[in-house]
Amino acid sequence: MSHMLSIEPLTREAFAPFGSVIEADPASMRFINGGNTERFHALARVDAAGEGAGVIINIFRGQPRVFPYSVTMMERHPLGSQSFSPLRDRPWLVVVAEDQGDRPGRPRVFIADGRQGVNYGRNVWHHPLMSVGAVSEFIVVDREGPGNNLEEFHYDEAFVIPDPSSEELR
Repeated sequence: MSHMLSIEPLTREAFAPFGSVIEADPASMRFINGGNTERFHALARVDAAGEGAGVIINIFRGQPRVFPYSVTMMERHPLGSQSFSPLRDRPWLVVVAEDQGDRPGRPRVFIADGRQGVNYGRNVWHHPLMSVGAVSEFIVVDREGPGNNLEEFHYDEAFVIPDPSSEELR
């Protein structure tokens, strides 16, 4: 048996229980470099716990998913946050779930435009990178260091994400 999921717009308010939305927020903008650069300041906080832990910057190249897509697993990082910021102006999906007794609950699906990133808080259940329509690259900031920073959970039943390009979602 599978359960259909709906796709929600990615907003700061809706995503707040899971982390931060990273986007050019006019409220955080300040001019620097003699007024030549707009800095959107402190859009998310990086969390890297544990002795010997550090913060690293990566590029992930995500292959597009085929829809409808069955979510059968989620993961979380107990020792650090993890952020994803797209390098191309392409929509992508963000799938998260609240913790329910050390396991993920029902997933929520957000559609991010190509100018929005997310920072998953430490220990937040999420699905691995979900590109839509084309190969997409992301700057990923996360923790490096000793300790097990990956937990996976496999659902007994699938949760199905409809095609985000379908007419019903427009």
